[in-house]
Amino acid sequence: MDVSSTAAGGKAKKGAAGRKAGGPRKKSVTRSVKAGLQFPVGRVGRYLKKGRYAARVGTGAPVYLAAVLEYLAAEVLELAGNAAKDNKKSRIIPRHLLLAVRNDEELGKLLAGVTIAHGGVLPKINPVLLPKKAADKAPKEPKSPKKTAKSPKKA
Repeated sequence: MDVSSTAAGGKAKKGAAGRKAGGPRKKSVTRSVKAGLQFPVGRVGRYLKKGRYAARVGTGAPVYLAAVLEYLAAEVLELAGNAAKDNKKSRIIPRHLLLAVRNDEELGKLLAGVTIAHGGVLPKINPVLLPKKAADKAPKEPKSPKKTAKSPKKA
């Protein structure tokens, strides 16, 4: 046995376990890319395990949860973007988020107990407080009947 080869470490490269030494390393593909998602599947999985929601977490659970979260975020952002565009603004502010959530029936139901900081309230005026319509005033009868002939003035 040659002393120089064993002193060098025997293996050609460190960390090349399970593949041929010196071969080209493959680019790693994340689970988010495999699922076609923008949200991080690995991070969601880590939070599921760390949060102790269940004793065991399946491989599909973080993928599904990340997909649901991404869909909800996209839905809220689309509606908030429309609200910002309606107000002639280019940036989404908390007010636009509130208008988007409260004007959508399903999101309003989902986030019914949620308070959005600096969101304000929905504009609504009780119909009782509104002034009477002008159409109702026009056909009104005068309070006192007009006299047809004027009495002559005494000199």
